[in-house]
Amino acid sequence: MMGSEVIIMPAFLGVIFGIYYLYISTRNKERLALIEKGADASIFFDSKKSLTPIWKVLVLNVAVLMMGIGLGIFIGNMMHAVFHLPEEVAYPGTIFLVGGLSLFTGFFVTKKLVRQE
Repeated sequence: MMGSEVIIMPAFLGVIFGIYYLYISTRNKERLALIEKGADASIFFDSKKSLTPIWKVLVLNVAVLMMGIGLGIFIGNMMHAVFHLPEEVAYPGTIFLVGGLSLFTGFFVTKKLVRQE
């Protein structure tokens, strides 16, 4: 008898592949329909916007998130030591709170970076 844990990974990968395939095929059909109607191919490329490389945005957001998680662990330890809060509450609560705040901060820093370039 096959366990459900063996089925989960192929099903997950199949769902990701299906979503990607639908996205690509739909985009292709839209573009072909526009070209058949005589639309200019320049509508597919936005020349007004300068594109910030994705690696800069990814590295910036991951760095800010890691700093937030570190700060959350530090604050959780302080809350556990000073306020005698249980570890099960102090650590996850502050890690998620400060991690979320750091992602929010990373969003605004990324927006500022995109505006500069």
